[in-house]
Amino acid sequence: MEHPFINDLGDKSLEDLQTTISDLTKKLNFAYRTSNGPLISQIQMAIESYRSAYNKKMNELIDKQKINMQIKVDKK
Repeated sequence: MEHPFINDLGDKSLEDLQTTISDLTKKLNFAYRTSNGPLISQIQMAIESYRSAYNKKMNELIDKQKINMQIKVDKK
């Protein structure tokens, strides 16, 4: 579930998204250590929003570069 208050992340670069995901993960670890359930839920939703935007940008990049993601294995 994505965070309802995080809007369009399309203008952020891949590096910005990854940095934010890393920062949020550190905060999530702190929330787990302090057993703060509501904070854990909010951060998890925020991370999901940023990961979705990151994955969307990566898929667009792969499609743009027409990278072949299939591995062919020949049996002899």
